[in-house]
Amino acid sequence: MKINNNKKKKTSPKEQKVRVAKTIKDSALLLPAILLPLVALAALWVVMVTYESTLLFRVQEFNMFLYTPLFFKQCMVASGGFLVWLGSYFTQYFYHPWIGATFLCLWWALLMWLAKKAFNIPNRWVVTLLIPVALLAIADFQIGYWLFYLKARGYYFTATIGMTIVMALIWAYRSIPPKFFMNTLFIIISTIITYPLFGFYGLLATLGMAIITWRLEGMTIGQRSINTLVALLAIVAIPLVCYRMLYHETNIVNIYWTALPLFRIDKDYYSYYIPFYLLAAFTAIAALLYKKHRQTDVKRVHLWVAIQTLALVALVFATYYFWYKDKNFHTELEINRCVENVDWDGVLDIARDWEDPTRMMWMMKNLALFREGRQGDEMYRYKNGDKRCEAPFMVRLTQTGGKLLYLHYGQTNFCYRWCLEDGVEYGWRVEYYKFMLKCSLLNNEMVVAQKYIDILKKTKYYAKWAEQYEPYTKNAELIKKDKELGPILPMLGQRDVLTSDNTLIEIYLLNLFANDDSNDPVYQEQTLLAALQMKDIGMFWPRFFHYATIHEGKPMPKHYQEAAYLYGHLENNIDISKMPFDKDVVDTYNDFMATAQSYAGMTEEQMKPYMYDRFGGTFYFEYFFTRNQKSY
Repeated sequence: MKINNNKKKKTSPKEQKVRVAKTIKDSALLLPAILLPLVALAALWVVMVTYESTLLFRVQEFNMFLYTPLFFKQCMVASGGFLVWLGSYFTQYFYHPWIGATFLCLWWALLMWLAKKAFNIPNRWVVTLLIPVALLAIADFQIGYWLFYLKARGYYFTATIGMTIVMALIWAYRSIPPKFFMNTLFIIISTIITYPLFGFYGLLATLGMAIITWRLEGMTIGQRSINTLVALLAIVAIPLVCYRMLYHETNIVNIYWTALPLFRIDKDYYSYYIPFYLLAAFTAIAALLYKKHRQTDVKRVHLWVAIQTLALVALVFATYYFWYKDKNFHTELEINRCVENVDWDGVLDIARDWEDPTRMMWMMKNLALFREGRQGDEMYRYKNGDKRCEAPFMVRLTQTGGKLLYLHYGQTNFCYRWCLEDGVEYGWRVEYYKFMLKCSLLNNEMVVAQKYIDILKKTKYYAKWAEQYEPYTKNAELIKKDKELGPILPMLGQRDVLTSDNTLIEIYLLNLFANDDSNDPVYQEQTLLAALQMKDIGMFWPRFFHYATIHEGKPMPKHYQEAAYLYGHLENNIDISKMPFDKDVVDTYNDFMATAQSYAGMTEEQMKPYMYDRFGGTFYFEYFFTRNQKSY
């Protein structure tokens, strides 16, 4: 008979309280490990969908993903091509901003989970997992007008996916036992495979392996030294071998940085690379601080909570500070979307609230008024301005909205030309194919139009959009009924020549129309409007009288009357005494001149705000007080 001496010891009430307290403290550390990343991602998702939906939609218009083997091969002509292919694939989902934002947040969640596994980050330091996410969010949403100049495809996803691959590879490396140099072999194989697929991020993963080698247990100094040496040789040699054997189109200077964006126009703008430098630094520091066994100090829960809170506040502040928040940039994106949707009222609703508009905003507003037949009455009732775009480089209207303006003013050759040039320079985008399709239809080049339709039919979200134009290629009469293309037809066939605009679209269009004339009422009014805006009296009168002849018996728009009444008094070369001016036009002129005389002792700049309050919506104010505006 066996005697059981392993009797269960009774736990005293004091010991039970200690265990309960420990459990509570452990939970207090575990809770932020679960909730904090989820709350942060939810907050980022809300911000993106609420405040950046128009931007995200524009991002996918500047993207191109074709479901064809040829497109995949084109992506793979340089190292990092598979990453670019993946980034382009996910970017297309920004067509529905909430879907694209969801995919981005899911990638960030995977990144944080892999980073925690790769570097064995304890719960009390869970806030560090948000560092790469914050840097990636800053990298995506700091660029502003770089959106129009970046040549990197799939930019909004490539860095996120790349960093996820880095964390996965480092975790895989430290999970492999050092026996028989298996992890050494993994370094070589992973670099050979990941550099062609992921470019720079494959090399960053190898660098992380070289660093974390010195923190792993069960390895001798010799093994650590060999692994580090092998990793460094792989980083240097494999890109060179790939350059010689596979990637002849890549500049040798850039072979170590493939799949990274280039912020370069006239020069390099290094401040935009900072998030990428910090992502690499995070990887190196996390690898350097790696520990296999980490004990949770439950005695200082409040201290760790305080530290995490402060770190979180710092990350939130940094993300907010570097997030691009220029109001005019977002306004331009909204206006562009309205024009694409032929929502002229939407453009004018936005225009009523702006404070210091850019020239693009001013021109888009004029286009909306012109399409609604109200420009001659209301053009100067909106705030005029020439605010320069908030960017460290010169932003040209040719990139931000010029193609759209050229299309709607019937300059299809210029629209097509800029699409071709920018397609070669910045890479082919959905937007360019859309414009070239419309230009081909308007030019009655139906075979070419069908080619662009066939290309767009290979996309996910623009296949049905392109298919709606297929009947047009067989019956050009349908173009007249199209709500966007139909009103452009009167602007065609006048002076659509291809010369040089010197990237100054506004000046080019004003000179083109002001020096032209037509018997078509729509086109002729545009010539009068151009002469009015140029404040050229000699050009104005012929256009004014021709307009009056064409529209005999119809009311004369206010701004045309104001200009005629003002010019008649300024030069006295034209007898305006018998012209039927509206009473309010005459009264406003007399009131304007009398008020200006009452401010005789003030400079023009001092007088301007007072005069604007009373006469800001008239051509009188525009003629005397709006001067030296710059067009970009």
